Amino acid sequence: MRIAFISDIHANYEALQTVLEDIETQSIDEIVSLGDIVGYGPNPNECAAVVKERCEKSVLGNHDQAALGLLSTEYFNEIAKQATQWTINNLSEDTKAYLSSLPFTEKIEDVRLNHSSPLDPEKWTYVLTLEEAKRQFAGFDERICFIGHSHVPIVLEQGAERPSAIRYPSDEPLELFPDRRYIVNVGSVGQPRDRDPRSAYVWYDTQLQTLCLRRLDYEVQTVREKIREAGLPEFLGNRLVEGM
Repeated sequence: MRIAFISDIHANYEALQTVLEDIETQSIDEIVSLGDIVGYGPNPNECAAVVKERCEKSVLGNHDQAALGLLSTEYFNEIAKQATQWTINNLSEDTKAYLSSLPFTEKIEDVRLNHSSPLDPEKWTYVLTLEEAKRQFAGFDERICFIGHSHVPIVLEQGAERPSAIRYPSDEPLELFPDRRYIVNVGSVGQPRDRDPRSAYVWYDTQLQTLCLRRLDYEVQTVREKIREAGLPEFLGNRLVEGM
């Protein structure tokens, strides 16, 4: 089976549509969303409707939770706070109902699915260091955990010694070793932050034990204009151009 993992769409409909079009060319059997469907971008309801229709499984992200008014934005920066309030004001009842139904954690056989981290997923921890990765590997029993949250694609590998990081190349399958465990950050569909403005998603082939990071150009300027027209902070459109 080949599974596509998408994350951090952030209400970017153009990026989502581009990713889904590419998924159609990759012999994908299932699509999974790893959260943050909404927040920052101008099309929260449209993106939520597509994810609900297309994804076999989906987990809750922190911006999804904040958009439901269930997470304090005390620690959000000012722009994130403004965007969250805009999203709250513009969510449809259908979108609220769908986001409210999403769990923090899902599983597919020997694969764990979380938005931020497998250990205490409701705390929205960033897995950015090898020390944090070591702590997180102790927090789940499955062989692989797929996450998003940081918007930066990376593979963390646990072998006989301490964890190591693999920054995998795009569009080239990466083979996984059967005696090792992995935390895989699939990057962001709608707001990449690794200085590459292209949308990111990952597919995983359960039979071949390979991962592939896909990077795709999309109509960034269209989204930028939508953000401006919606009255969202202009910085949110500008950052898409830089991938930051």
